[in-house]
Amino acid sequence: MTIRATEPPQVDLTTCDREPIHIPGSIQPHGCLLACDISANFVLRHSANCADLLGIDGDINGRKLDALLGEEAVHTIRNALTRLDDGSRPVLLFNLENATGRTFDIAVHRYRSVAIIEFEPSLDGNSPPLDLAREMIGRISSINAVDHLLQITSRLVQGLFNYDRVMVYQLLHDGAGKVVSESKQPHLESFLGQYFPASDIPQQARQLYLRNTIRIISDANFERIPVVPVLDASGEPLDLSFAHLRSVSPIHCEYLRNMGVGASMSISIIVDGALWGLIACHHYAPRTLSMAERVAAEMFGQFFSLHLNALRQANKLQFATRARQSLDRFLRINARVSNLDDAIFDNLPDFASLMPCDGAAIWLKGKSRSIGSVPPASGIAALARLANKLTEGSVWATHMLASHLPRAENFAAAAAGVLIVPLSHRPRDYLFFFRKEVVQTLNWAGNPDKSYETGPLGDRLTPRKSFAIWKETVRQQSSPWTDEDREIAEATRTVLAEVALSHSELLEEERQKADVRQRMLNEELNHRVKNILAVIKSLINVPGQDGQSIETYVESLRGRIQALAFAHDQVVRGDGGGSLIDLIHAELTPYRDQSLNLDIDGPPVWLDARAFSVMALLLHELSTNAAKYGSLSQKGGLLTMRWTCNDTDGCIINWMESGGPPVKPPARQGFGTVLIDRSISYDLGGESEVTYHPAGLRATFRIPSRHASLDTRAQTASAPRANVAHQSHSGFDDLHVLIVEDEMLIAINLEQILLDAGVSEITTASSASDALQKIRYAQPNVAILDVNLGHETSVAVAEELKRRNIPFMLTTGYGDRSGLVEQFSTVPILNKPYEAAALIAELSMIASGKI
Repeated sequence: MTIRATEPPQVDLTTCDREPIHIPGSIQPHGCLLACDISANFVLRHSANCADLLGIDGDINGRKLDALLGEEAVHTIRNALTRLDDGSRPVLLFNLENATGRTFDIAVHRYRSVAIIEFEPSLDGNSPPLDLAREMIGRISSINAVDHLLQITSRLVQGLFNYDRVMVYQLLHDGAGKVVSESKQPHLESFLGQYFPASDIPQQARQLYLRNTIRIISDANFERIPVVPVLDASGEPLDLSFAHLRSVSPIHCEYLRNMGVGASMSISIIVDGALWGLIACHHYAPRTLSMAERVAAEMFGQFFSLHLNALRQANKLQFATRARQSLDRFLRINARVSNLDDAIFDNLPDFASLMPCDGAAIWLKGKSRSIGSVPPASGIAALARLANKLTEGSVWATHMLASHLPRAENFAAAAAGVLIVPLSHRPRDYLFFFRKEVVQTLNWAGNPDKSYETGPLGDRLTPRKSFAIWKETVRQQSSPWTDEDREIAEATRTVLAEVALSHSELLEEERQKADVRQRMLNEELNHRVKNILAVIKSLINVPGQDGQSIETYVESLRGRIQALAFAHDQVVRGDGGGSLIDLIHAELTPYRDQSLNLDIDGPPVWLDARAFSVMALLLHELSTNAAKYGSLSQKGGLLTMRWTCNDTDGCIINWMESGGPPVKPPARQGFGTVLIDRSISYDLGGESEVTYHPAGLRATFRIPSRHASLDTRAQTASAPRANVAHQSHSGFDDLHVLIVEDEMLIAINLEQILLDAGVSEITTASSASDALQKIRYAQPNVAILDVNLGHETSVAVAEELKRRNIPFMLTTGYGDRSGLVEQFSTVPILNKPYEAAALIAELSMIASGKI
């Protein structure tokens, strides 16, 4: 079949899952594209709008690239191609001028044997992408709850990029999606909490979201710009998987138009290499983001994914720890009870709290007891008979009980899924956990009277129809049981078996086995959590070097985080420390397969947790620098490491490089240099000496004996520091605080401070009129007012609060009270930027009536 440039492949709802969206044969019109040979010498294909956007005349295909763009611009593009490590990840060039004097932001990437160059006109007034990304990351880096992270993220992205609606969209186990967070314009109907079927995002689109983590549609009504020619001489189309300008499926555009959406942006959320979800942005008019804004959004998405994963793992560990403690308590209390059956029945509420479930039941010697949402008694008896056939002494679970027990259709609303825990080796006694049908109480939450436009493919491409299809797809199903649920169930089975064995002579032996299993479970759960939250926040705040590219900055950050993650793993597995030689091998192993010489020798040394973490970062910086600039950067280079250790001098480590390029001191003190020079002395009270000898770097480090020893494991403990800003105040439980602040980011930060302090109810207003209305209806009992609200002040709000005898404080970016009226001269005032501790202290004084 021949595909013409102006006639893209025809698709409909029956073929959209096979639509070749990576080879559309066209691009979006807010930029243009050139496809060249691998060395960027000659143009092979071009988008039809190149002549107009680039300001060039004549034929384009077959011409030399420097004749079209100018030698200087092409020189820069070829250098970018040379820097490509992963050809699929574009190198970005900002404000590059072509031969006609026009300025463009350019993305260059390589796919197979083709260099693809995308041009977008540069926009004036853009913030540097690294600054914008840092600002966004700083707003979420200290959040320690998943729900709050999701809520703040949608508000933050909407506030900074000015989309009308921003949603965090989570993909579920079966591919369906749920809107778990939303920030929108007030007049729009809400999609929060709604589910949509897996077919709304076809599999090939999901694969592209993994490969290209940000996707922009600048105009849902755009006119496709053809790539000329669509097919090359071999009959192959141009693969645009990693091209930002890649055209969009007509089905997806119709879906957007049916909702009235004029432009969109999608940021991939990738957790453990899988697509967890999307940050989906909708605008109800055309909207084009600059390349700098897209880069910032992409970097934010990558950090958000890391942060989300860390919080999820921490939550799993915390929940599993509570479950284990509950089981241990049951084991201690009931190990020697005279009537074990009564003890198991009496502890059913505690069992039900072990994992997320809607109900639980125990079937023991033909009798049952239940709690919460469960099947009728006859259904539990039938389920026990089914368990006799299926479990074989092991944990068994399903989220579609009716597919195994047909009569379960009758009680699916109460129990559509079940997890079964055998209580004995014989098929007789069971603990059941139940979950309700997931759609039992879910209905369309949007405006029932709102009508949607429909295109040629009908009302299937509307949100409400998608929701109806999802409900039909998941009927008689519960939310699935996770691996963590099964682990807790297995631990429950083990504990109950041990309690039963307590009535025999094997009690002591089984208790020892329980201790071993507990340590193994704790280790397995603990190694999933990387202690990255505080570390990432501090590393993000380190300024990049002048002239440093975004890719280099991100790669440097990623390497430091990985070094700390390795150190954390070793400390946990080593009961508070780790082996120096293991750490050295871990950092230098990547260079052993090259034609390089490593001469490493020294006695076995044990570092405590603090020293191990410090040395992990230090050795990472040294080895990285050696691989870039020193003896590990070329064949024949030699790295020699020697160390000694005794109780008097501690551990003395010598690092010696030779056979590499000439060495000279760095021109400026970057983060890595400061870390090498100061971390041991600052964190460990040791000594560091670094010499930039022309023949190779020389360094000597001394770690005090309290942090390093021979054949022993020294461990130091640090007392936790109190943080006034994040302590909960019992006196704040009944406070309802009104915040009046016109800057959204400041308001979000203030909300977080109050939530951390224990304030249970917060109302936010951005203008005086909005605040006056919320005073009447929300009835706050204390307020925090920004004096200057854009083109107005909060004086009218202060007067109304005073009339109602509601105490308040003022905040201002000015240094005095010149903007305040006389009657408020005694009101407490905080100057911006304010410290959280100071704000909480003032609020405490107001709440206690001392002001």
